[in-house]
Amino acid sequence: MANKIDIKTVDEIAHLARLEFKDEAKTEILNDINRMLGFVDKLNELNTDNMEPLIYMTNEKNIMREDTPEVTVTQKEALKNAPKKDSDYFKVPKVIDQQS
Repeated sequence: MANKIDIKTVDEIAHLARLEFKDEAKTEILNDINRMLGFVDKLNELNTDNMEPLIYMTNEKNIMREDTPEVTVTQKEALKNAPKKDSDYFKVPKVIDQQS
């Protein structure tokens, strides 16, 4: 395996992903990442000369339908089972804090 990941790299990745791990979890993650890299590194053993890149998994063509607006569910039906609503809209908890 060409590159091995160390605990410092796991810490950097965790920081970028805004994650925190205990030391034993870091060790497990380190082992998992290195096993994944070892698996991917096995691909370097394959001879890929004269191989065309795979762009699509099948030769099927996407058949597009006409995009015409239609009402399939009325507003009243959509709001019928909502846990919180007013007369026109779903009510949901605030998810974005605006900081000045």
